[in-house]
Amino acid sequence: MSISDNRPDDLAGHQTSEVELSRRAYHKRQQLKSVITSLISTIVLAAIIVVGLEMSPGWPRVKETFFSPEYFAASLPEVLTGLWLNVKVLVVALIGVAIFATLIALVRTSNNPVLFPLRVLAALYTTIMRGIPMIVVLYLIGFGIPGLGIFGRIDPSLLGTIAVVMGYSAYVAEVLRAGFNDVHPSQRASARSLGLTAGQTTRMIVIPQALRKVAPALMNDFISMQKDVGLISVLGAVDAVRAAQIEVASTYNFTPYVVASLLFILMSVPFILLNDWYTARLRKRELSGGTV
Repeated sequence: MSISDNRPDDLAGHQTSEVELSRRAYHKRQQLKSVITSLISTIVLAAIIVVGLEMSPGWPRVKETFFSPEYFAASLPEVLTGLWLNVKVLVVALIGVAIFATLIALVRTSNNPVLFPLRVLAALYTTIMRGIPMIVVLYLIGFGIPGLGIFGRIDPSLLGTIAVVMGYSAYVAEVLRAGFNDVHPSQRASARSLGLTAGQTTRMIVIPQALRKVAPALMNDFISMQKDVGLISVLGAVDAVRAAQIEVASTYNFTPYVVASLLFILMSVPFILLNDWYTARLRKRELSGGTV
């Protein structure tokens, strides 16, 4: 058996050269070195932060006020119950934003002269809504609609959901519009030449390609919306934030705010990791010349 028989084969019938083997070994050593360096730097930074906190004269009081295990355990059930309202609002708002934003984006990218008034309204809507802070939108919707006296008493969580849908539809619509415009015109022309109608072309060709291109941006908007559903507490809805406020008002300890923060973080982390993974995957495919 020759020495070359011990080399790993990349493809059937092809053997890896000594230069390539040495290059791979070098890359592995560099990766191992990078991992070790990252671990050491992380440990050193954590140690500096811990020592700095312990040496701060006010740390014992801050620790008791914000990180009390007793108040953490006492407030967790109430904050969890409030978080369930945030989850329900998020699910409904996500569906509403997906439908409303897609319609706005389709209207804005349409060339049909009949839709010109709607295009103008859609452009005004996205411009105005993106310029108003989310909390102001909540106040305008949450107190403006009940002030009309048409619908009687409306649940604050429903008003908050409407405000979130109206606010985020403008952002998502612009992201989708950019994705629709980024699809090459030849794709539409090819679809029409195959006999597809304009609606079929949009539904089967344009939208799938656009979503792949703008998926990372849409995920970022979704992550932001996860946080902003906590603002419905300003309307009186007893969500996680309001539940934490109630606990703080009764105990004068701020640990419930930390509880609410941790729960929102835990809810967001999976989608943040998914966004990072998908972004890296898209970049890898683009660099390798694959189809995005």
